[in-house]
Amino acid sequence: MLFLGDDLRWQMRKTGEWYIILVMVEGQPAFRIRDLDFYYGTSLALSQIEMDILPRRVTALIGPSGCGKSTFLRCLNRMNDTIPGARVEGTVLLEGMDIYSEEMDLAVLRQKVGMVFQKPNPFPKSVFDNVAYGPRVLGRAGDKGELSERVEKSLRRAALWEGVKDKLNENAFSLSLGQQQRLCIARVLAVEPEVILMDEPCSALDPIDTRKIEELIRELRERYTIVIVTHNMQQAARVSDRTGLFWLGELIEFNPTEQLFTNPDHDLTESYITGRMG
Repeated sequence: MLFLGDDLRWQMRKTGEWYIILVMVEGQPAFRIRDLDFYYGTSLALSQIEMDILPRRVTALIGPSGCGKSTFLRCLNRMNDTIPGARVEGTVLLEGMDIYSEEMDLAVLRQKVGMVFQKPNPFPKSVFDNVAYGPRVLGRAGDKGELSERVEKSLRRAALWEGVKDKLNENAFSLSLGQQQRLCIARVLAVEPEVILMDEPCSALDPIDTRKIEELIRELRERYTIVIVTHNMQQAARVSDRTGLFWLGELIEFNPTEQLFTNPDHDLTESYITGRMG
């Protein structure tokens, strides 16, 4: 019997023919990360990270503060490139493309891989212009009618349209914090990404707005690949399909979320999720 690794296919040779036993159980990964090391100058912040991030799933990254979760997240769209002395070794493939190759266009990468930050960061513009910003910069705005349609669609997907449809010309800072965060999500959606990275998107929000963002994440996973860093283990359990535990720059365990929280492979994982460590 021959195992064909990454595409999850088993084949058996018999009388000169091949018989497929199992084909593509979960699909090809959106991201394939292998042997990833990340350095701040000479300091090693991430060590030998290996992970497959599946398409149209929610992947949660948990672990104590300073363990490398956000650093890893920023490796996926090269946001760390702006840090002096930052250096990456290893491979990060997005749909088979090496995002750290010299041929990679950063504008294309960041259109494909959008990011929502810890604190809402709307531009000091109107609600409409916040969402329209990306399409305009990328030359995808079209005529006025097409742009208005794109803005409305993005706001609807971010579950914000009903709350702001009469405030499109008002400054984005007039919105509540929860609405501002959903506006930032709509701004990402407007450029039609494939992956959405979220770095503790609920940490500045109250419980009601947190619930709304979690509901939105569950809806968005039908269309997008989502990777979320969260300090809240209950949140990871509620919204994600797979969860990875980071500890001191290493990926200790990466498994289906239910398994990681109920029957972890590693003692350190159990100690962390039960509160004995971290």
